[in-house]
Amino acid sequence: MIYLAKTQSPDGTWSSNSAAGTGVRPGAVAFGILAFLAHGDDPNYGPYAGNIQKSLNYLIRKSQERPDGYMGPQMYDHGFATLALAECYGMVDDRRIAPALSKSVELILKAQKNNPRNGWRYNPDSKDADSTVSGCQLVALLAARNAGIPVPDEAIDKGLGYMKTCHNSSGAYGYTSRASSRVTLTAIGSLCYALAKKKNESSYPKSTEYLVKNLKSQGEKWPFYHRYYMAQALFQADEPSWEKWNKDNTRLLSAAQLPDGSFAGTYGNAYSTAAACLSLALNYRFLPIYEK
Repeated sequence: MIYLAKTQSPDGTWSSNSAAGTGVRPGAVAFGILAFLAHGDDPNYGPYAGNIQKSLNYLIRKSQERPDGYMGPQMYDHGFATLALAECYGMVDDRRIAPALSKSVELILKAQKNNPRNGWRYNPDSKDADSTVSGCQLVALLAARNAGIPVPDEAIDKGLGYMKTCHNSSGAYGYTSRASSRVTLTAIGSLCYALAKKKNESSYPKSTEYLVKNLKSQGEKWPFYHRYYMAQALFQADEPSWEKWNKDNTRLLSAAQLPDGSFAGTYGNAYSTAAACLSLALNYRFLPIYEK
């Protein structure tokens, strides 16, 4: 957390230490906000309140740049930024959050209505879908609903229906279909059903079995993204397995942490550090989205 606080730019981004400018993207800034909140720091007073406020200011400015509130350049960014706004709502004393969050939710819902597969992909007007972008939007919608923002049940059900088209008989999820399944994708799909209170679905236990069989997976090309989702999915599905995974994750991250407190990754140390912190945050459970 000290690393994130020290390297944050005055505008709330992490432009000085990000790969290919990813630290200025709303998605990366959202991860920073979530990491500060998940640490349990008071978002209104205290050592990191200013950091949270600067990044929150940045997201709200981004939401105001376009009439539809799109916080691009991709729906990944918009989804994670919406999640951050939803987690801030009720925790941060800022009247600007509610209208920004409502507008962000409206864009996600409109994008789904215009999508023949009832899912989402990289742009608001995409006509195809994949399980990573769709999972991101579903979690954002569920967090917003938990915060009190109206989200139609139909939108959640249709989104889960799309996710089901990527679920195969082994319990795993694929990217755009049942083929080419991966552990990270399965964690995303499993988490969506858990947060939607749909653990009674027949697909859910199979996905849990698949995740438990693959506790040693490191997420291939995107290890920190993998850790972020694996922590939440296992905690929701099978707490003893999460405890085992969490112990290994803590050990691995302790060995990988750099002297300045950061974690090195393809998309910049700020994003990797925030994602690593969030994979550990279930030990504290301060974020509303982390509740069962």
